Amino acid sequence: MANTSSAKKAARQMVRRTEINKARRSRVKTTVRKVEEAIAAGQKPEALAALKVAEPILISTAQKGVLHKKAASRKVSRLTTRVNALKG
Repeated sequence: MANTSSAKKAARQMVRRTEINKARRSRVKTTVRKVEEAIAAGQKPEALAALKVAEPILISTAQKGVLHKKAASRKVSRLTTRVNALKG
């Protein structure tokens, strides 16, 4: 347990940040899953719309430090490639 007042404050902040980061990570997973489901169903318009929503969420999550910048970029790139490969 934290002894100093600054350590106690740091522990409180860490709990708060952890909750926020969990929410961000969950939002990323949800949006990426929606894109992947549309791709699996072969629905290009829905996949494009879902990708348009997912891309800024991935990028902003990387800027906040929850995801690594290159990991977010890689996810966007791979999803875009898969959506573009769809017919129709």
